[in-house]
Amino acid sequence: MCNPTPIYSVEQRRSLLRVAAKSLAHGIEARRPLRVDALTYDQPLQQIRGTFVTLRRDGRLRGCMGTLKARRSLVEDVAHNAYASATRDPRFEAVTADEVLHLSIQVSVLSDAVPIEFSSREDLLGCIRPGVDGLIVRSGSGSHTGTLLPAVWDYLPDVAQFWEQLLAKAGLPADYWDDDLTVQRYTAESFGGKVAGESSS
Repeated sequence: MCNPTPIYSVEQRRSLLRVAAKSLAHGIEARRPLRVDALTYDQPLQQIRGTFVTLRRDGRLRGCMGTLKARRSLVEDVAHNAYASATRDPRFEAVTADEVLHLSIQVSVLSDAVPIEFSSREDLLGCIRPGVDGLIVRSGSGSHTGTLLPAVWDYLPDVAQFWEQLLAKAGLPADYWDDDLTVQRYTAESFGGKVAGESSS
């Protein structure tokens, strides 16, 4: 997958991963996210940004929750979404204390989403940038919406398969099409490590 030019230093990435790991462990016990004082972190981590936090165990998805519309500081958003990924992803049972040290964490810091202009399904698929774009789809009525992060390209490198999985995420059939369909794209800076460690990539 092609990441945009890194914005955050190795140490800033490690700081975010440590916050995510602490919030995950804290949340399982206290049933709330870790409270962090954004002003004690580097200025880039104080900026209002949307994030997703993905948890995996033995390479398998264990939870993924996030914020598409930025509304809190980056470091606070990571703390919030690490807790949510461990406890509120409706696809999974809540993470247990025994599982924590077996998990890996991936943090994705999102750019602002922008609309894609297209006239047909074929036109849309031709506009999508594999390995780069995260996508948000909304049905014309707005009753169905879904997103896939750029990191998903690692598992679904084919554009048509990526699009069909996005529709499925929104609760729509693979061949769904509506002239009022809206699609937005965003990029993400993603990095990860083990809960017990401080490695990043």
